[in-house]
Amino acid sequence: MTEHAYLIGLLPLLSFVMIVFALRWKEKIASGFSIACILTGWVMSVTVLIEQLSSHSTPYEWFYKFINFPGFNLEIGIFIDPLTAVMLVVVTTVGSCVQIYSLGYMKDDPRFSRFYAYLSLFLFSMLGLILANNYFMIFIFWELVGLTSYLLIGFWFEKRSAALACKKAFITTRIGDLGFLIGLFLIGTYCHTFNYGDVFSQAASGIIPLGVLTAIGIFIFAGAVGKSAQFPLHVWLPDAMEGPTTVSALIHAATMVAAGVYLVARSMSLFVWSPEASMVVAIIGIVTSVMAATIALVQIDIKRILAYSTVSQLGYMIMALGLYGYDTSQGHHSAGYVAGTLHLMTHAFFKGLLFLGAGSVIHGVHTNDIRDMGGLYGKMKVTAVTFMIASLSIAGIFPLSGFWSKDEIVATTLHHPIFLFLTLLVAFMTAFYMWRLCFMTFFGEPRDQHRYDHAHESPKVMTYPLLFLAILSVFAGWVAIPWLPHGFSSFVYHGEIHHASPSWALMIISLTVALSGIGLAYLMYYKKSISYEAIGQRFRPLYNLFYNKYYFDELYQSILINPIMAIARFMWTFDAKIIDGFVNLVGWFTIVWADIKMLFDAYIIDGAVNGAGWIVRQAGHLLRFTQSGKAQTYALSIGAIAVLFAISKYEIIYLTVGWPTLTALFVTALLLLKLATRYFSADKQMSGSKTQED
Repeated sequence: MTEHAYLIGLLPLLSFVMIVFALRWKEKIASGFSIACILTGWVMSVTVLIEQLSSHSTPYEWFYKFINFPGFNLEIGIFIDPLTAVMLVVVTTVGSCVQIYSLGYMKDDPRFSRFYAYLSLFLFSMLGLILANNYFMIFIFWELVGLTSYLLIGFWFEKRSAALACKKAFITTRIGDLGFLIGLFLIGTYCHTFNYGDVFSQAASGIIPLGVLTAIGIFIFAGAVGKSAQFPLHVWLPDAMEGPTTVSALIHAATMVAAGVYLVARSMSLFVWSPEASMVVAIIGIVTSVMAATIALVQIDIKRILAYSTVSQLGYMIMALGLYGYDTSQGHHSAGYVAGTLHLMTHAFFKGLLFLGAGSVIHGVHTNDIRDMGGLYGKMKVTAVTFMIASLSIAGIFPLSGFWSKDEIVATTLHHPIFLFLTLLVAFMTAFYMWRLCFMTFFGEPRDQHRYDHAHESPKVMTYPLLFLAILSVFAGWVAIPWLPHGFSSFVYHGEIHHASPSWALMIISLTVALSGIGLAYLMYYKKSISYEAIGQRFRPLYNLFYNKYYFDELYQSILINPIMAIARFMWTFDAKIIDGFVNLVGWFTIVWADIKMLFDAYIIDGAVNGAGWIVRQAGHLLRFTQSGKAQTYALSIGAIAVLFAISKYEIIYLTVGWPTLTALFVTALLLLKLATRYFSADKQMSGSKTQED
C-alpha cells in the first residue's frame, strides 16, 4: 500500500472535482461521495502506518524529475516515513470525523455541497503537503492550504466579520510565507535541489555555511510562525472562529495549524546543525504558549477560548522541537522531537473533539457566550461527557492521551529551568481555563433560562464522531508509554532518537500542577468559594490586558495598518492628482491644440482654398454671360477691352479726364454690356418660342 500512498491525497481531489462539475445540486450524493473518499483515504493511511511499523521505519520515496538542468533539478514525488504515516492517519481521522459531523451541523445551509467541495480541496492540499518529498512541492501545497482555509473561514462571507476574518488570516499568513519563500531561495542557491534527503545530507556534511544554514532555518520557521499562529503572527487564528465550527475543528485542530509544526519537524535535520535557529524556535514557542494561555484565562466566547488554547498548545510543540534541535546540536540528549510530534498527534484528537463539542453546544443553545450557558449537562450528556474527557486530556490527567504527550514535553525542559517553569505554568493555566469552560457551560444553574429551555442534544450523526474522538483522546497517547517495548519513539523518527527515561517525580509534579488548575477552577466556578469577580476587580489592569489580547490588534492597527493605509491613501492621491493630473493636463493640452489646428485648417487653410474657389466660381458666373455665341457680344467685348487698353496705354488720357470721368465711362460700358446681354437673351427666347409655335 505504501507504493500507492499518493492515492490518499488524490481521493479528496477527485471528490472536489466530482462535486464541482457533477454533484453540485445533489447534496446527499455529494456529501456521501466526499465522505467515502476520505474514509477510503483513512483506511489506506492506517495500512501505510502499519506497513511502516512492520518495516522498522524504512522510508519509501518515489519521484519524477520534471526539470533537470545542469547543477539543478526539480522533482514531483512522495516520501513516506513514520512521521508522514502518523500525519496521514491524523489528518484523515479528523477529516473523516469532521465530514460526518457536518452532515448534521451544515444540513440546512444553502451552500451545503460547496462546503463539502471546499473541505475536499482542503484535505487534498494538506495531504499533498504531508506526502511531498521536497521543499518545492511542500510550498505549492502550503499555499493551496492557505487558499482553501481562506475559502472556509469566509464561507459565510455575507457576514462582514467572516469576510474580514478570512482576509486577515490570508494576509497574516502570507507574511510568514514570504520568509518561507526566502528560505527556499537560499536552499535552491546553495543546494541546487529541494529534495529533503539531498538538502539534509548537504547540511550534515558542512557544504552549507553555518550562517546560511541558520538563515535557512529561521526563514523556514517564519512560514511555520504564520501557519501555526505563533507570536507575533498569532492574531489571525482567534478571528478565524467566524467560520463554521466544523471548519474550526479541521483547521485549528489537526490540519492547517499543524502544518507549521510538521514543517519544523520535517526540517529538524537542518535545525540540529544550527543551535541559534533552534533556540529561536524554542523561545518563540514558549513565549507564544504563555501569552496565549493567559489570554484564554478570561475569554467568554467558547470558540475563542479553544482558539487561544490551540495557539498555546502549538507553542508547546514548537518549543519542544526547538529544544530538541538546540540540545542535539550541543551534543546533549533530548526527547523534544518525540514530544513535539507526539503532542501534535494527541492534540489533534482531543482538540478536534473540543471544537466539535463546542459546535454541538452552539447547535443546541445558539450562542457562543459561556455567560449565557450553564446546567447543560442534564440536556446534552453525550456532548458534556466527551467534552470533559477532552478537557481532562488536554489538562494532562493520567492516564489520558494528553498526559503522556505533556509529560514528554515537560521532560524536554529538564535542563532548561526557565523553560521548565514556564511549561508547568502553562500546564496549570491550561487545566484552569479548560475546566472554567466546563463548569460554566455544563454545571451550575442556567444563566439564560430561554436558551436552556430550548437546548437539546445533537443528532447521532454529530455525537458519533464525538464518541470516536473521545476514545482516541483516552488511548492514542498510550503509544508513548515508556515501558512498552515498541513505543512511539521507536517509529516516529527514522534514525537515532533520544527518548526521555520515565520519571515518577516528573509525572507526579506534572499531574499535581494539572489537578491544581482544575481544583482552582472548581473552587471559583462550581463551588464559588472564591469570587472570580473580586479577583477580576483586584487585578483589573492585568485582567484588561489579558481580555484585550495584550492589545496586539490595536498595536498592529496603530503602528502597521494605519501607517500603511495612510501611505496607500497618499500614493493614491499622488497618483490621482499628480500623475493622473499631469497625464490629464497633457491630454487636455493635446485636445486644445488639436481644436486650434482644426479651426486653423477649417477657416484659414480650407477658407483660403474655398475662398479662391468661390472667387473663381463667381468670376466664372459673370464671364459666362460673355459666352453667348453672338457676334455682337464679342464685338462689344472687344471694343470695351480696346477702350480699357487704350486708357491704360495712354496715360495722358488718364491724367486729363481723371477718376470721375473714367469711372463714368466704365459704368457706361458695363450698362451697355448688360443691355446687350439682355437684348440678346430676349431675342434668343423669342426665337425659341417661334420655333415651338412652328
